[in-house]
Amino acid sequence: MNYILFDGTVRNALLPFTFTRPVADIRVGILTIREKWEKYLGSTTTSLTEEYLSEKFPMVELEENVMINASFLPNDVLAELVSNLEPNQAVFKGEEVIAFFTQDSQEEVDFDTYDVIEYNDDCITIEHTWDIFQKNDAALREDFELLTEDRKSQPIPKTVNVIAPENIFIEEGAKLEFVTLNASTGPIYIGKNAEIMEGSVIRGPFALCESGRVKLATKVYGATTVGPHSVIGGEVSNSVLFGYSNKGHDGFLGNSVLGEWCNIGADSNNSNLKNNYEEVKLWSYETEGFAKTGLQFCGLMMGDHSKCGINTMFNTGTVVGVSSNIFGSGFPRNFVPSFSWGGASGFTTYITKKAFETARLVMLRRNVEFDEKESRILEHVFEETKKWRKE
Repeated sequence: MNYILFDGTVRNALLPFTFTRPVADIRVGILTIREKWEKYLGSTTTSLTEEYLSEKFPMVELEENVMINASFLPNDVLAELVSNLEPNQAVFKGEEVIAFFTQDSQEEVDFDTYDVIEYNDDCITIEHTWDIFQKNDAALREDFELLTEDRKSQPIPKTVNVIAPENIFIEEGAKLEFVTLNASTGPIYIGKNAEIMEGSVIRGPFALCESGRVKLATKVYGATTVGPHSVIGGEVSNSVLFGYSNKGHDGFLGNSVLGEWCNIGADSNNSNLKNNYEEVKLWSYETEGFAKTGLQFCGLMMGDHSKCGINTMFNTGTVVGVSSNIFGSGFPRNFVPSFSWGGASGFTTYITKKAFETARLVMLRRNVEFDEKESRILEHVFEETKKWRKE
């Protein structure tokens, strides 16, 4: 069967992260949503997403297809329902469609004519940016079970101070010596060729993905995910780094999400709790205003290719768009549009020529090419986000 993950209605609620990727390629837990579905279904998937993203994330459509709402994370029951779908059948949870069978010959999809299968069990959904860190605990536990079932971990080195070793899984090539791992509060997953340097103290649930690094004497509180080729240092709590991002020095990152190719300068900090302990509001691209999160703890949402200089201070509930560069003293405002250059004293436009030069150098360090596809995506984001910049 051919499976296609579609963005659905949540795409705008997940900006800035969906400026540069389909919903399916958001990382929550250990894996991306796409990787989860592919493991459960035993099949590759493609995406139905925004037109400007489709060159990098193309859709493959065959005569018979199953469309899957990428905001729903799979589980055993859901995956079985989806894999057994037949023509003219759909899976719904309440008013939301989870998946439906479609044929190339169909001119339109009318769910009134479909045989609807109701799914009433619990499942994890990603509908807002803050869900990524807020639901990371549950997603990480599920991914840990999925990835480690019927597999044997590499041995835990003798120098590691460990609590609940049965909840720790180490992949081949991982390096860790003289660190403390406490998996009594949740599982700890250490990916292939990852490294945890000496003196680090980690409390689960925690995932360090392939080739990720934890710097010397880092303190980590769950539920935290460090994506592939990402680096953390200092103090990190309940945060998700998608991949290829660095927070390599002292400073605090909490209840936050960083996209790909981000860099947090040394001694930078984010606030994750308001002084008056009130509910945190976050910038919404949908309403172009600040939306209630229902959360008391909420930190920094930073889109791909954005960076900040040393000693940067972020207010509670700050949203930074794509390819912004923040520096200087004081707190920048809590919504920084894409392609902004500056800080608390004001911003100018970070022109694409300069931004792309930096992106090319940054990606080259990790042997990844900044190609024309990437350039065209970021050009589109630059144009799409003009209205929020003061130019």
